[in-house]
Amino acid sequence: MGIEGSMKLPDAPATAAPERGAAQRSYYRHSLAVRLLHWINVVALCVLLMSGLQIFNAHPALNWGRSSYTGAPAFFELAHGFPSWITLPGGHWLAMGRRWHLFFAWIFVINGLTYVIYSIASRHLARDLAPTRTDWRSIGRSIVDHVRLRHPTGEAARRYNVLQKLTYLFVIFGLLPFVILMGWALSPRLDTVVPGWVDVVGGRQSARTLHFIAAWALVAFVLVHVFEVLISGVINNLRSMITGRYVVESEHADRTR
Repeated sequence: MGIEGSMKLPDAPATAAPERGAAQRSYYRHSLAVRLLHWINVVALCVLLMSGLQIFNAHPALNWGRSSYTGAPAFFELAHGFPSWITLPGGHWLAMGRRWHLFFAWIFVINGLTYVIYSIASRHLARDLAPTRTDWRSIGRSIVDHVRLRHPTGEAARRYNVLQKLTYLFVIFGLLPFVILMGWALSPRLDTVVPGWVDVVGGRQSARTLHFIAAWALVAFVLVHVFEVLISGVINNLRSMITGRYVVESEHADRTR
């Protein structure tokens, strides 16, 4: 998917390490592979967003259908596009923006496939992300806890709650593949692999619009993700994605509260 870590890729349950103090214990939460894949993802997504905004600026409007030259008004339009400070490689360099976007898109796809294969091979997806019956029964309480900005402590902090699991599964197997598929629909060369499939979503301009909307849905996810990092312990969360170690309060400390 509170959701800790800036676009943190979830890992297997942590393994206990010797106590660091009377009230805390350190766990090895993320393997080196997961940490590496996570940071590659962060860089790739940042470049994809900024280069994508530069591409959008070449035609700062969203249309529906096969072409934007039908005479039908755009249902979304920015008079001046996005500011240059948020675009890559900067200015109005459409050709280079496309090259950056395509290059990092393939990095993102390969990185994502590597993570899925790794997670399946390690049984992380089935073991840690598949909601259990207990998870489904606790969904109401989990929603209330998130609304109240309450985060688990002690041993509960080592497990993903049902909202985290559902969010991660939706993003990994729903939102991200959809963004990629709609991006592929914008490439005439890739479209020829299965001729006519772009018409299923209404045409190239429709795919461009859906790609744009899905990309901003991903941005919204990241913003919530970062917000949860800040309020649930930014140092602890960042340490877990850099060194692999995550510190939780011991059960004894919880009981003394």
